[in-house]
Amino acid sequence: MHRSIASILAVLLVAAMLVTGCAGGGTAKEGLKIGLVTDVGRVNDRTFNQSAWEGVQDAAAELGVEAKYIETKAATDYLDNIRQFAEEDYDVIVTVGYALGEATLEMAAEYPETMFIGVDQFQAETVANVAGLVFREDQAGYLAGVLAASLTQTDTIGGVFGTDLIPAVVAFREGYELGAKSVKPDINIISAYHPGEIAQAFTDPEWGAATAAQAIDGGADVIFAAGGQTGNGALEETATHEGFYCIGVDTDQWDTLPGAHPCLVASAVKTVRKGVYELIMSVADGTFEGGQVYGEAGLSDFHDFADKLPEELKTKLAEIAQGLVDGSLSTGYGQ
Repeated sequence: MHRSIASILAVLLVAAMLVTGCAGGGTAKEGLKIGLVTDVGRVNDRTFNQSAWEGVQDAAAELGVEAKYIETKAATDYLDNIRQFAEEDYDVIVTVGYALGEATLEMAAEYPETMFIGVDQFQAETVANVAGLVFREDQAGYLAGVLAASLTQTDTIGGVFGTDLIPAVVAFREGYELGAKSVKPDINIISAYHPGEIAQAFTDPEWGAATAAQAIDGGADVIFAAGGQTGNGALEETATHEGFYCIGVDTDQWDTLPGAHPCLVASAVKTVRKGVYELIMSVADGTFEGGQVYGEAGLSDFHDFADKLPEELKTKLAEIAQGLVDGSLSTGYGQ
C-alpha cells in the first residue's frame, strides 16, 4: 500500500521525544491558565506560530480550560507581551521562536512560579521553569533534499529560506543541500536567505514568490521553502507552474496551505503541535521539567502524490529516516 511507507516516514520521525537536564517536576495543577506569545507574524500563519497555537488549543481542550494568545507586532514587544501574561498569573506561557529566547529567560527569572515553553529556544543551561522545545531540522531537511534530488528532471533544485540569523533555518537549508548532494553530488542548488531583518524575513510572501520564480527561471523544478509566510509565497508561486514539485516546512502544509496542493509532494515537519501539547500536559500532571526537549522531525505523508512516487524512492526515504533515528546515518551537518 502506497500510504504505508509514507506512514512509516511519519512514525520514524527523526527523534523521539527526549528530555534532558534536571529540574523541578512539581504537583499536578487544575484550571491552568495558558498563554502563547507569537514571534513577529500572525497566529494563523499556516506554519510555525499556528502549529504552536494548535498545540496549546489541544491541551486546553483536554484540560477544559481556555487559552489566549498575543500576536507580536515588533521584536521590541517581546518582553512586554510575555510580562502581560506573567502578571496575570498565567501558569504556562509558550513563546514561539528563537528570537524570543532571551526575553523568555529574563521573564522566567522574574516569575519562577510560571512554567515557560520556549519553542526553538536552545537551552545552554538548565533553568527549572523553562523547557526549550527544539528539533533536529538538519535531519528533516536532509530527507527533503533526498526527495528533491530524486524527483528533479533538470538536476537543478531550489530553496527559499527565512533569515540565516535563526539556527533552525540554517539547519533546514544545510540539511536540504547535504541530502540532495548525497543523491546527486553535482546537483545545482539555487537557494537564498531573505536579506532583511528577522521581523521581515518570515512575513514577506512577495519576496518568497519572486525568489521561487527566479529559481524556476534558472532551471529548478523542485522548490523547498522554509520561512513562514515568506515560504508560503514560494510554495504558492511554484504551484502556478505545471509539473513542478514543492516541499513545505514545519507542519504538514497540505493541511494548512491548499494553494500549494498542485505541487506539494511533502513537508519537512517539526511536530511543534505535539511537543507543545505534551509539555503543557506535563505541567498539568506535575511532571514538567526544565531543560532541553527534542521534538520529532521528519517528512509528512505524500498525500495526492503517494501513487506517483516510485516505491523504491519511498523505501529509500524510510531507510534513511530509520538510519537517522538509530544513529547509523548522519547528515554531516556541523561536521
